Amino acid sequence: MTGPAHPLPAARRGRDRRARVLPAHAGARRAYARHSVAVIGAGIAGLAAATALAERGVAVTMYERDPYVGGRVGGWPTTLRDGSTMTMSRGFHAFFRQYYNLRGLLRRTDPALTRLRGLPDYPLLHADGMRDSFRRVPRTPPWSALGFVALSPSFGLRDLRAMDPVAALPLLDVRVPDVYDRLDDISAHDFLASVRFPERARHLAFEVFSRSFFADPRRLSAAEMALMFHIYFLGSAEGLLFDVPRSPYPTALWDPLVAYLRGHGAEVLTGSPVARVVPARDGGYEIAGDHGERRHDAVVLALDTAGLRSLVARSERLGDPAWRERVEGLRTAPPFLVTRLWLDRPVDPDRPGFLGTSGFGGLDNISVLERWEDEAARWAARTGGSVVELHAYAVEPRADRATEERRLVEQLHRVYPETRAATVVDVRHEWREDCPLFPVGGHESRPTVRTSDPGLVVAGDIVRTDLPVALMERAATTGFLAANALLERWGVRGQTLWTVPDRGRDAVLRKAAAWAGR
Repeated sequence: MTGPAHPLPAARRGRDRRARVLPAHAGARRAYARHSVAVIGAGIAGLAAATALAERGVAVTMYERDPYVGGRVGGWPTTLRDGSTMTMSRGFHAFFRQYYNLRGLLRRTDPALTRLRGLPDYPLLHADGMRDSFRRVPRTPPWSALGFVALSPSFGLRDLRAMDPVAALPLLDVRVPDVYDRLDDISAHDFLASVRFPERARHLAFEVFSRSFFADPRRLSAAEMALMFHIYFLGSAEGLLFDVPRSPYPTALWDPLVAYLRGHGAEVLTGSPVARVVPARDGGYEIAGDHGERRHDAVVLALDTAGLRSLVARSERLGDPAWRERVEGLRTAPPFLVTRLWLDRPVDPDRPGFLGTSGFGGLDNISVLERWEDEAARWAARTGGSVVELHAYAVEPRADRATEERRLVEQLHRVYPETRAATVVDVRHEWREDCPLFPVGGHESRPTVRTSDPGLVVAGDIVRTDLPVALMERAATTGFLAANALLERWGVRGQTLWTVPDRGRDAVLRKAAAWAGR
């Protein structure tokens, strides 16, 4: 699904006037026949697929193994030792302005996105005391990258002279899938070394992107990191500032969307794991699980990496051998830790809502939730305390968990010394190991939305697509693409999509990048 950028009003696209629109395929407004689809997995990808299908009259049943929806951006209730009922989650997520399709999904129940609020800065702190900020960095490329260099203490004149500008030229014209042809066979770490990018700036800028994939830069494909650079710096004019939900994820995002889906006739079954998917003789599928067996005309697999591998392994007749081999070869990123602390006293008032960190052991960022989330703010106001969240990405798999949890809190004390005197009212540690790994050389073997079976489609942030999208936006985009593949099969109009520009913005820089690639 491709097409040129259309001149729609900027208010519909966001700030960037060069955002690319991918028109929906033509067809009927609604399905004339009553087709039924099983959407397996109620994360962002599954919710996007279910929404586009249900809006067009398709009978959708969502199957979710957890008791809540939202996947890795879900939330669930927990009771603290002081008797407070709070919402726990897997941690902070930034809703960037470039996430056009995810934000389009959220607009179904919140047209003005009033349930999101912008944080004023994206500050970064290194253990040597160096600080960076994106607050005053221009948004429009190439001034965004040049502005960051000019304003950042990470870059000195000597650092700039030492860099290899020719090696960095591929970043100036990132296109998908070309970027994978050029950079998928080198790690993010080795690519940065070849550019001779300043060590301090590497930690405070580029590794922010690579570690967003919950992976060590030595194991992450440089193509994925370059794509992130394009999305945030030289491809999009939306910048690196972002929004966060004003309330916990269920309240702000998913409860309203589930109600919307049910209003369109969809059935949402939580706590309903699927045991296997069996192709039926008539071309449909039998979905077997705790709910019994149900028949559907088509299936959307919107699972995390481990869930997809496991279900396909149990569904012996699903897909062809080549596709099954691709799925079996998928791997997850190293484990990560989210620690949330309810403290009996506040952190200093000048602490930002979010702080990226580097050089503090395993600590990757700190959030002060009462700065933006209403539930945490009410608890803090009532108790006089603070709700602080710590992230450690790409933890050594063999590490002792109790030691890592203790070390993470010790690093908090280094960054925010006032927390040393605080008493921990309660604490939650969330260990997870279910984020996809994008290894060096792994792009070609990732599954695509479409399979050899037209009734079977796949969605999620692990799915390969020739669009400049990543992370939560890739999940939403592939969810809509999966729905479009089924709708097109049935002659029903699809969902229009948006992306950042699919190439470098400046013609001179594009020519320089092409010269470097020869």
